[in-house]
Amino acid sequence: MIRHIVRRLLLAIPTLLAVFTVIFIIVRVAPGDPATAALGDYASAEAVAALRERMGLNAPLWQQYLTFLGDLARGDLGRSLITQKPVIEQISFVLPYTLELTLASILIGLVLGIPIGAVTAIRRNTATDYIGRVLSLVGLSLPAFYLAVLLIFFLAVKVDLFPAVGSAPFSEPARNLHYLVLPSLTLGLIETAYIARMTRSVMISVLTDDYVRTARAKGLQEWVVLVQHALRAALIPIVSLVGIFAISMIGSSVLVEEVFARPGLGKLMVGATKQKDYTTLQAIMVVYSLIIVVINLVTDMIYTMVDPRVRYE
Repeated sequence: MIRHIVRRLLLAIPTLLAVFTVIFIIVRVAPGDPATAALGDYASAEAVAALRERMGLNAPLWQQYLTFLGDLARGDLGRSLITQKPVIEQISFVLPYTLELTLASILIGLVLGIPIGAVTAIRRNTATDYIGRVLSLVGLSLPAFYLAVLLIFFLAVKVDLFPAVGSAPFSEPARNLHYLVLPSLTLGLIETAYIARMTRSVMISVLTDDYVRTARAKGLQEWVVLVQHALRAALIPIVSLVGIFAISMIGSSVLVEEVFARPGLGKLMVGATKQKDYTTLQAIMVVYSLIIVVINLVTDMIYTMVDPRVRYE
């Protein structure tokens, strides 16, 4: 296990280097001039030239690239062109909200999706199966922003159970959780639909395998056969799906953050793009890359826990 983790970490280094290189190039070839964006369109040519010199934009591209990598190695993500504050401060403030929303959504998807998928597979072609499949199809068809509006209308406006918009600081955990319910339900219910359909499909296939019939022939209780044999074998594709969802939700949560007026990494990236804040945009993409590598590493580690057949020597 430890050797595999070390090997994966070593493989992540060239991957990150390649991604950082692409990010550096994308930001440099993007339309517009960072100095002009920072000073405004009516700034004098002398002021723009002076700012470009301070920002190092007049240096050769290779020198800018080495400076970029050196700053990353020191944990320096630069300063915002708009606020002139370190970008790391902005990211440190909004990132916990995005991670909180992602983790809560994944938890909801797993808690609801796996049981629904398992039950519909066990009771295949019954009324329970049909109802579960229809609800899953509805979840797959609803856009996140539309589901968010529906939840706000019914649970915040009509019933007044949860706040419609906003967020609370982490120093107030109860209030923070209260504000988190509707946004996490929005993404979690959509993920529930995917996980339920995946679980159902895999469980139907697993329940016809020889080792499941053998377990039943040995006289094992039905719940033992279903949970310890069938469901455990079905967890590998579910783990892969959850890993993909974790990555996509961190990026696509911007719609939910906008609807519920929550701070978040996606919302910060949209704002940086609108304001042409190239430094902040570049830093956010770097953070996204690091998160994706970590999620992939964690997913690999979970494989070894849910399936004893997977061993890394």
